[in-house]
Amino acid sequence: MPITTCIFDAYGTLFDVAAAARQAASEPDFPQLADRWLALAEHWRLKQLQYTWLRAVTGAHGDFWDVTQEGLDWALEKTGLDGDAALKERLLALYWELQCYPEVPETLARLKAGGMATAILSNGSPDMLEGAVSSADIREMLDDTLSVESVGVFKPDWRVYDLVAKRFGCEKSDVLFVSSNGWDAGCAAGYGFTTAWVNRAGDPVDRLPWQPDHILDDLTTVPELAGL
Repeated sequence: MPITTCIFDAYGTLFDVAAAARQAASEPDFPQLADRWLALAEHWRLKQLQYTWLRAVTGAHGDFWDVTQEGLDWALEKTGLDGDAALKERLLALYWELQCYPEVPETLARLKAGGMATAILSNGSPDMLEGAVSSADIREMLDDTLSVESVGVFKPDWRVYDLVAKRFGCEKSDVLFVSSNGWDAGCAAGYGFTTAWVNRAGDPVDRLPWQPDHILDDLTTVPELAGL
């Protein structure tokens, strides 16, 4: 069956998760970030993901904003930047207004022009996603923003992927799911979606029972994968 619905992960896929640390490092109030912002961003993202997995497998679900703050606390300590309350406050504020990647608006516009349904499916809490979508000015290009909060468990639990069919009334084979997380794209492929992994960092493929159907450098060719 042809693809009718394009679903995107949010953080790292549409929104640049390194943007908060990069922006803070460019500001005169935080010279201590100059040579540590990239390491901070990488540690922050990794711990944020690890904590969602641990919460999912132990049944200890929590708001993604809490997980984001906990990941930042760990990353600040790891990089020797803990104890700086002003820095932590600034980084958290910037996370609510992350920049989207340059190709995102055009990609979404092409999909909508081609008649595709488009949505976000994310671990993010509804208010966090609302802030990111608003800041990136892409609301008009999305039919919906789906959060794991409606099922109370983080990805890659299959109840999260079930949200797509419940919202759009589509079959699994109708869906192209796009994520910058190799594990997410792989698990969604196991669920039954056609998947594309946006491998911006050139990482190896995760050793999982399933692998993404497509591996991309960025989102530019997503409309072609959707058949447009």
